[in-house]
Amino acid sequence: MKPKKNSPFWISKTLSQMSPDEWESLCDGCGKCCLHKLEDAESGKTWYTNVACKLLDTDTGRCRHYEDRQQIVPDCINLSLDGLQEYDWLPSSCAYRRLAEHKSLPDWHPLISKEAVSVQRAGQSVCQRVIPESQADDLEQHIITWIR
Repeated sequence: MKPKKNSPFWISKTLSQMSPDEWESLCDGCGKCCLHKLEDAESGKTWYTNVACKLLDTDTGRCRHYEDRQQIVPDCINLSLDGLQEYDWLPSSCAYRRLAEHKSLPDWHPLISKEAVSVQRAGQSVCQRVIPESQADDLEQHIITWIR
């Protein structure tokens, strides 16, 4: 079934057809990808922690130095179409993952709701739910289950 002529870009285009601005606007700003994660060596399962990257503002859930983040934190991941198949660690709520899996955006996504605050209202933001990495010791003690 073809999308309607006036459908929003995330419905009418594939991820590879999106402009850089469209691609960037898919990010809902939840901050989940900015949390430290652990991978189980045997199962390959990814476990999220409540420990945020040093650049994440834990009150707003936004990166303090988004444009320069990869220079400051070299292992910061820049989501791109090239590696999207390897991003199965992204939360199930992530627009990039959802669209790659041919799923719709949730109603709380800012592109749908037209409000950035809808992410927090829906309980999808890490805002005020995580701690800075400077306050964490053993990451295994900080595993959380509220992100899937």
